[in-house]
Amino acid sequence: MAYFDAASSAPLHPVARQALVAALDEGWADPGRLYREGRRARLLLDAAREAAAEAVGCRTDELAFTSSGTSAVHTGIAGALAGRRRVGRHLIVSAVEHSSVLHSAEAHEADGGTVTRIAVDRAGSVAPPVYTSALRPDTALACLQSANHEVGTEQPVAEVAEACRHRGVPLLVDAAQSLGWGPVAGDWSLLTASAHKWGGPAGVGLLAVRKGVRFAVRGPADERESGRAPGFENLPAIVAAAASLRAVRAEAAQEAARLRELTERIRSRVPGLVPDVEVVGDPVRRLPGLVTFSCLYVDGEALLHELDGAGFSVSSGSSCTSSTLTPSHVLRAMGVLSEGNVRVSLPPGTAGEDVERFLRVLPGAVAAVREKLGAPDPGPAGAAAGEGDVRTVDAVGRLCPLPVIELAKVIGKVPVGGTVRVLADDPAARLDIPAWCAMRGQEYVGEEPAGEGGAAAYLVRRLQ
Repeated sequence: MAYFDAASSAPLHPVARQALVAALDEGWADPGRLYREGRRARLLLDAAREAAAEAVGCRTDELAFTSSGTSAVHTGIAGALAGRRRVGRHLIVSAVEHSSVLHSAEAHEADGGTVTRIAVDRAGSVAPPVYTSALRPDTALACLQSANHEVGTEQPVAEVAEACRHRGVPLLVDAAQSLGWGPVAGDWSLLTASAHKWGGPAGVGLLAVRKGVRFAVRGPADERESGRAPGFENLPAIVAAAASLRAVRAEAAQEAARLRELTERIRSRVPGLVPDVEVVGDPVRRLPGLVTFSCLYVDGEALLHELDGAGFSVSSGSSCTSSTLTPSHVLRAMGVLSEGNVRVSLPPGTAGEDVERFLRVLPGAVAAVREKLGAPDPGPAGAAAGEGDVRTVDAVGRLCPLPVIELAKVIGKVPVGGTVRVLADDPAARLDIPAWCAMRGQEYVGEEPAGEGGAAAYLVRRLQ
């Protein structure tokens, strides 16, 4: 098996394993006690905090260990909003943030706050001027990820942080995907991360809050971790997280160059190997080991199963995956094709031979899924020229990619200038039908509002 889903969780680094085992013997006592075992545990905790703070680029007294990256995000956002409540209750997030950030934003709205969600371009990046224009006198906090977890696009954190600093607004950066590769640039105010993203153990998060940032801990007070992470510290896991972070940073420059070359192979060769593929995410400003592409006429979950059977563990943001019935919010915000989505995120140490084997297997896997779904051959069939013909495709109750497959089967049967009207109630159709038109050189006319049955009508005009 080749594990290509490091963006979800990286394999445990050998240094993390060694540190974890050692700390189980030495770090089991309460680090808050004054006897010998407690002092020994305190020394381990202090050393781990110092190593992690050095990697983050903050002071040791600014860093707290939490029970997860999600907990760090929730605590950081809630504490910053509470600390600046007198300023206002306006929160800014990008449309492609991790779900932990977006869930915090939803909770803030439910509590009476206001939220501005910054749109992104087709590469998944925010525009600093647009972000800056959203800052208001009542803005309590702004959030921006350092790099996207689904498509790998790196965000202009330094520029946004500078704009926030000039307006006196703290910026929280979710650095979960990028911290293992290097420190986050810019004058950020709060930072969060998760150890299992860089090869540390699960169950350890980082929350850094710069001195001078108004921060009010929510919930019952606790004497541990500056009150920001209540409960007994998981010291062995914390020690392993800090040790592995230091280890991956020492290897980062060399490994990043190697993984960039491997992902560039995938980015450049997949469109030539598989018809009707869209590679998404910024081609230059992106994480070293992550590449994402979407395949027309493919069920994402079926493709993942096909690749799993061939020995590859990958992820997907398609609406057809078992965890959700709606398209990935990241792909939706980018306005790119969502069906048949594959995210390949290579862990450090990935062999070039495994990537080559993946490129050999992928075309057959996609073809097998398309054949099962009855997908059309690449390219629309010919038809006589004419005007005004309309054909309706009823895809109500059918999930992606079936509405697009039915559209592709019919488009060649109407004359050039004719229109296909696709009825569909799958939310993915709103993304995938316009994306199909752009990829196949047809005109997307627009969408008619949903009727009583909840199905919208999508109009496509044949141009060729």
